[in-house]
Formats: sequence, C-alpha cells, structure tokens
Amino acid sequence: MRYNWKRLAAASLFALAVQFYAPPSFAMPPILPYNEVTEGMQGTAYTVLDTTGEVRTFPVEIVGQMEGGKGSQRMIMARTSGNFIEHVGGVLQGMSGSPIYVDGRLVGALAAGLKDLSPYTFFITPIEDMIPLWSMPDTKNKTRIDTVDVVRAVEERKKAKEKDELREREKKVGKMTRAEREAEWRDTLAALRGEKTEETSASGAGASEAQKTADDAHDTTADAVQSADKGEKSSTDPVTSSPAAKKEKAHAAEEKSTFFVSGFGSAGLRYLENNMPAGSTFLPLGTVSANTPLPTRYDASLAGGQPVGVAIVYGDFSIGATGTVTAVDGKKVLAFGHSFMHKGNVNYFMTDADVVGTIAGQSNGVKIANIGSVIGRINQDRETGVAGILGTFPTAVPIRIHVKDDALGTEETFGAQIAYDEDFLPVLSGSIAYAAMSRVSDSLGSSTARIRFAIRTNAVDSGVFERRNMYYSAADVGQVAVTELLQAMNMIVTNPQEESDILDLDVDVELTGGRQTAVLVSAVPDKLVVKPGDTVTFKTKIRPYRKPEEMLSIPYRVPKAQPAGTLNLDIRGGGFVPVNPLALLAQAGLEIPDDEEKFKSTAEKLDDLAAQGQNNEIIIAPGAAPAPSSEKEMKKRMRAAAKASARAAEREEPKRVTLLGDPKKKDEREKFYAPYVIENVIHATLKVEE
Repeated sequence: MRYNWKRLAAASLFALAVQFYAPPSFAMPPILPYNEVTEGMQGTAYTVLDTTGEVRTFPVEIVGQMEGGKGSQRMIMARTSGNFIEHVGGVLQGMSGSPIYVDGRLVGALAAGLKDLSPYTFFITPIEDMIPLWSMPDTKNKTRIDTVDVVRAVEERKKAKEKDELREREKKVGKMTRAEREAEWRDTLAALRGEKTEETSASGAGASEAQKTADDAHDTTADAVQSADKGEKSSTDPVTSSPAAKKEKAHAAEEKSTFFVSGFGSAGLRYLENNMPAGSTFLPLGTVSANTPLPTRYDASLAGGQPVGVAIVYGDFSIGATGTVTAVDGKKVLAFGHSFMHKGNVNYFMTDADVVGTIAGQSNGVKIANIGSVIGRINQDRETGVAGILGTFPTAVPIRIHVKDDALGTEETFGAQIAYDEDFLPVLSGSIAYAAMSRVSDSLGSSTARIRFAIRTNAVDSGVFERRNMYYSAADVGQVAVTELLQAMNMIVTNPQEESDILDLDVDVELTGGRQTAVLVSAVPDKLVVKPGDTVTFKTKIRPYRKPEEMLSIPYRVPKAQPAGTLNLDIRGGGFVPVNPLALLAQAGLEIPDDEEKFKSTAEKLDDLAAQGQNNEIIIAPGAAPAPSSEKEMKKRMRAAAKASARAAEREEPKRVTLLGDPKKKDEREKFYAPYVIENVIHATLKVEE
C-alpha cells in the first residue's frame, strides 16, 4: 500500500507570564476577523506549561498578515519576547493550537514556527479559517460497526469470563471426593473471614491467586481503553506530542512530524519508521502506570488553552500527539491550528492530556505531555487544524497479541485499540504484532516462529478469517511472520465492493530459538503405474537442520480426470510457489482470459490466501510437464485430456468448473504437516494408464 499523506506539524510557544486565565469552556468566544488584524496589535496567548494544569498567558505582538495567493492558507505573523521565554528556549513544539486574543476577541491558533531562525517569531492560523472544520463532511464513522460502548464491553467480557470460570469450577468440583469438597469449603470460609489455613501455600492457593491476577491483568490490557470511568490510570499512558510543521510559504515553517509513542521498544520503533509515511519521527517515552486501563470520560469538558490529545493507537502500544485547544462551542472542539497528518475526514481518538514539562533545544524545544482519558472523537484533520466532538467515540479495532518464547520460557499478552482508519489498519496491526514479538524475545534473529491470526470481519461469509503459518529467518523472523497478516488486512480494507467491517484481531505467536527447517531428500511411490482415482503412498525422506533424517509416508490420490501418460508431480514445501495454473491449463490446450483474476471478490481473494500452502506443509501436486516437442504431441495431449474428462464426467455428478481451479477440491493435491519449514522441492513421475 502506498501512503501519500501530507503532514504539517507545529512548533509552539511556552508561557511567559504567571497570570492565569481560562477562556470560556462551552461557548464560542467573539472573534477578530482576519481583515481587521493589523500590524502592532498587542494580544495574549493562553497555554498550559506544567503539571499544575493552570492555563497561563504570555504576550503576543502582531507583525502582519501573510497572503499566499489564491488557494493558499492565510497566516498571521507574530512574535513574543521576555526573560521567561528566553529562559525556556523560545518556541517549543507541543503548544500548537494555543488561542491568541486581542482585546478579548479570538484571533486564531498558534500554529508554526521558523526552523533555525528566530525562536520568538511564529505564525497564527486565523480562527475564521478553522471554524469551517465543524461543518465539513463526516462519513468515516458510518460503518456497520456500532460505536464502542466502553462500559458495556467491559461488563460483558467480565460476565463471559465469570461464566467460563463457573463451568470449569463445576467440572472440577464434580470430580472431587466428599472429603475434598468439605476441605475446600472450610478453606473458602476461612478466606472470607481473613483467616489462614494450613493448606494455603505459595505454590497452592497463592499460585492460583497469582494466576488469577495475571489473567485479570491480561483482560484489562486487552480491553485497553474499554474500562468504566472509575478514574483509573492507564497501564499504557502514552506520552505524546503534536507534530511540528513547515508551511511552504514565504519563509514559513519547516514540515516535519513528531509522534510520541509507548510500548514499541527499539526494534518496534525501527519497524514503524520503515513502514509509516516517510518523514515521521517517533520518540519513545515510558508509560505512567503498570496494570490498569485508560478510563473513558463521557462528561468531559475542555477550554481554550488546555492540552488535548489525538491518538490513532492506544493501549499497551500507543501512537499519538498532543496540542492545545483553540476554541470550544458546546461539544465541538477546535485545536492544533494545523493538521495532524492532513488526512481530511478521519476517525481518531480525542483524549485529555497532562503536561509533564519541557525540554529546550538549540533550535527548538518540546513540551512533553501524557494523553489520558478518551473523551471524544477527532473527525477532521485539515490544513487549518483538527476538529472533534466531545462525548462521542470512534469505531475502533481491538487487537490482542499473545507471544510465547519457548527458548527463554517467557510469554506475554498485549492489547491495544486501533482507530478504524483504512490507511492505518494494515501497517499498524503488523507493527503492533511485530513490536509484541520483539518485547517478549530478546532477539528475533535466527529464530523460528509459528503464527496464527484471526480477523473477525464481514468480508468473509463465515465471519472469521483465520490463517496459520510457520517461518524461519536468519535475520529477523518477526518481520517475515507478519507479512500474511498485513496482506489479509490490506485485502479487507481495500474491498472494492463495499466498506468492510473489522470487529477485532487476535494473534498468537510461538517463537523458538534456532533453525527449525528441513530439506526434502527423496520421495519414492509404492507403485509407478496407476489409474485415475488411485491412491499412491510416497515414502518421503527429509533431513532436518542438524538432526537425523526422518521418513514420512504421504498419500496422494491421482485426479480422476487425469489423462493417460506421464503424470509429473512436485513434492514441495507449502511456501514454494507452484507452477502457474494458467501454464498447466495451457498444456492441456485450454484457454482462459488473462484478467479473470482481476474480477475476484475480496472474499475469493481471502479464500485463496487461506488455501495457500503453509511453510511447514509437504504438498504433493501436479507439476509442469515438459513442453510438447511438436504440434502432433500437443494434439495427442489434448485428446487424452478430453477422454479423461469424459470418463470422469460419467462417474461423477455434474458440478461447476472454475478454470483457475476450485480451492475446495481435495483430489488434486495432498498435504502433510511437518514440524519444520520445508525449504525445497523435488520431483517424481507416475505412469497413468487408461
């Protein structure tokens, strides 16, 4: 998938004075139109600069207006000064959106600064150009997936878990003797009274309690932000900053993107940098707490000058940015004064944010903030800013990843929520799965991975697309292991027939240190002369890497329509691409349109992916025959194929024929699952008699 996302980020200003002021929270303030802004006007900017959460002010002087020509964004040039702003390093990233007032009227949002030039000069996006964001088309949350009811989702999961535990408990009690049941009841009553029993030990009840705690932690992690608003802090409080941006106008600001992320680690960050749009900068920061999910606030309010966050992923893995609220009108919010990623109509998480502090640099600095509770939905990401609605929440795709490393004896379960964005879903789901693997295993080089993923989606009739495979890589098995996940997600989100819903994604990975591969040495059939429909058993010898040879018996059924003559067979690993089916059909004298593949539905494409061989399969299937040496030989093959088809038709009920092959047919190839990645292909021949 190609991404062509324009990014504008923001440099911003820090506070200069110690005065405190909070613009109105629920009503749009009076505005100062762009054409009334003149050079020399004195104003005030509002922002939060530390952990107190106080909105403070700093002075602003209007320098002049900047008209970029027809179709260009209007900007207002301004500057600030003073000892305090000099002390903090001048213009800082993370404060874009800070409202600028002149004589009690809102001028616009602090939006961008000048790279490597004056850290005290900046640009303002006029509020007149931001207000239209509220009335722009919004269709990105209109899938058939219901908006997430966070509280209900958590309660339902807890109830389901309790039912499962009760059923397991009933089974266990049913197998107990009377004495065992009485002893357990005594222990239960003692526990309720706060008493200790002799039977309770670290390896007994304590261990089970530890397991329960771990299970509970897993559930809350997987639910991420889907917690009731009980004021809990998140286990994955991602630390984010708004992007800085360079506006391509008359010496304007530099174009760059800065994301603050959590949970990815160094390897995960490298993967993100390689797969996200070019120019993205990712800064890793730690999380705030350890084992509790982010709360969701349904009654949150914001005011101009307060921090606000935009997140595309949150949970054990988080990606987002923070900026400042410019204006609020009821539940409608304007912020940033520039785009987040310039994606237009979007479906992102709006969060509140807590400012941590600042870091000054030689040319620019950064204000650090933690995103906190989910409080609404960002629905517009445009050149002049971002807009959203408090109290409504975006459609999201929960992802759960369980990773086990057999070599290290470690395993962990991770959970996150990905905002439903068709451009982001494939790459972010793969990135999160890869990051989870890299966090559990200290090295993904020279390793073997078994992966299973299940996508609940309406893109397939069954409602679930599931795929398993096994991979080995000497360099980085994680990147290889997520390729089919990326492929499947991309097929779903690019469905040309209709927008597909994705309810959730579940991934299980088992890592084994070392090389679990094998090569095929030989495959000897128990008979060389066969008839259509016969079953042949191949004694197949494999040589695992640095292990003794093994012998396998693999049956193969000759196709009922197989013509008389030589049957060429490939015995191969499932990961080897078989001979192009079009070539095989051409050998039989059949013709099909070259563009038939183009008209397959998304469901058919997913079926094809599911039917592909796995790397740890040994597959026996017809291979390519030598090209006919003459036209006479070609005609002979065509006649033989026609006769075989006629015989098969006499013995079988009529059925639909797909020229490219029916993926549900089981008589054309046989599979055998091996505990190794099969690395080669060998050939065998059978003589088919009429």
